[in-house]
Amino acid sequence: MTDRLLSVEEARAQVFAAIAGPTESEVAFLGDALGRVIAEPVMSPIDLPPWDNSAMDGYAIRAADVAAATDGEPARLDVIDEVAAGQAPDAAVRRGTAIRIATGAPVPPGADAVVPVELTTPVDAADSPVGPRGRDATGPLPAGILVHLAVASGGSIRRRGSDLVAGTQLFDAGIVLTPAAIGLAAGVGIDQLRVHRRPVVGILATGDEVRAPGRELGPAGIPDANGPSLVAMVSAAGGDPRVLGIASDQFDDVRARICAGLVEGADALIVSGGVSVGPYDVVRAAFEEFGSIDLWRVAVQPGKPFAFGTGRLPATDAGAVAPDRPATLLFGLPGNPVSTFVTFEVFVRPVLRRLAGHRADDLDRPRDRAVLADPVSKSAGRRAFIRVTTDRDATGTPIRDERGRVTVHLAGGAGGQGSHVLSALATADALAVVPETDDALPAGADVEVWWLDRA
Repeated sequence: MTDRLLSVEEARAQVFAAIAGPTESEVAFLGDALGRVIAEPVMSPIDLPPWDNSAMDGYAIRAADVAAATDGEPARLDVIDEVAAGQAPDAAVRRGTAIRIATGAPVPPGADAVVPVELTTPVDAADSPVGPRGRDATGPLPAGILVHLAVASGGSIRRRGSDLVAGTQLFDAGIVLTPAAIGLAAGVGIDQLRVHRRPVVGILATGDEVRAPGRELGPAGIPDANGPSLVAMVSAAGGDPRVLGIASDQFDDVRARICAGLVEGADALIVSGGVSVGPYDVVRAAFEEFGSIDLWRVAVQPGKPFAFGTGRLPATDAGAVAPDRPATLLFGLPGNPVSTFVTFEVFVRPVLRRLAGHRADDLDRPRDRAVLADPVSKSAGRRAFIRVTTDRDATGTPIRDERGRVTVHLAGGAGGQGSHVLSALATADALAVVPETDDALPAGADVEVWWLDRA
C-alpha cells in the first residue's frame, strides 16, 4: 500500500508486471472458438479450392469449340453428361461436346472453360430449341446447346489453389477468431484449433446492504448492480466468470469467499466494494491473508479506492490446485457502480485480454479524437473518465467535423457524472478522458475518447 496517489500509468505498469503471461493453450472446436485467441500458427492442410471448379451454372466446354460463336452464328455442342456439386465427373469433354455443370462442381477432364447458362440455348437432336435462351440449368438434360458468344480459356473456372495453397499460414498466434476466420478454418477442413484458455475470473460483491437482483430490499437494502455487470464485462473481455456471491462486511465471510475462488483455480479475482478506508471495508485485510496488496489509491476519477495484489492458497488449503500455477491476480474495485465500471475498463479489462492471449497492441479500447459539446470539471490531480454520448447520423455512424473529430455530450447531462448514476452509464457509448493537468475543460475543447461496446 502507498499513501501517494499513483498515476494510471504507474498502476497499470505494476499490474502488468505481475502477469506471468497468457493462459496455457487448449483445443477448441470451431463452435466454441468465436472470440478466442489463436495460440500457435495455423497452416492450411489443403489447396483451396481443392480442385478446379465451376464459378457458374452452365456447361463445361473446350474454348476452341466456341471461338467463332456469335449471336447470329452460335456454336452447337452435344451435351453428353452433367456433373453436380459434390459429384466427381464421370465423363470427359471432347471436341464438339459439353457437360452441364453446377456452380462449385469439379471441372471435368478435357474442359478448359465454362460457358454460363445465360449464353446458351438448349436444343433437341434436330437442333430445335427446347427452352428459352438462358433458362435455368435444370430439368432434363438437353441433347445439345447453342453457344451465342465466344468464351476464353479459363473462363468461369476457379483454379485449384487460386485462393490459397496447402501449407499457407492462415493465422498467426495472437489472432482473434472472428466469424470470417472460423469460416476460413472450416473452409480448409479444420474443425478444431489450439487457442488460449479463457481466464477464469472469480467475482465477489460485498456489502451488508447489497441484495441479489429480485430479492426483497427491506428498509436499507440496495440491488447488486456490480456482480451481474462484472459477469457481463468479464465475459465480453474474453474471460470465464465464476460468481462467488455477495459477502457481508465481515472479514471471515470475505476471506472464505476469496478462498473459494482460489480453490476453483481462478486466474483473477475481482471484489467490488470494501476497498476504501471505512470501518467496514475489509477486502484489503482479506486479500492480505493470501498474498500482498501492491496498489491502493490511484489518481483516477471515478475510482480512486483501488486495490491490487497477487495471492495463493496457503499450503493447508491448496488441495488440488497446481502448486506451480501462476499467482492469482487480486483486484479490489470501488463499490459505486460507475467507479467499478471505470476501474474495470482502465485496469482489469486489458489484463484479462492479455491473459486470454491478445497482443500488446490489442488490449485497450479503440481511441478516437473528439470535441466536447458541454463543459466538464473534475477533482484536481486526477484523470477523469467522463461518460459521454456521441452525435450520430441516421445510420448510427458518428458524425465528424472537418478535423475528423466526433462531438460528444455528457451522458445524462451535467448531473449524470456521479459515481452512482447508472442510468447515464447505460446510455454512454464512449469515455472521454480529461487529463490530470486540467481541472476543467470548456465546451469546444479537444479530448480523447475510448469507444465502448455498442449493440
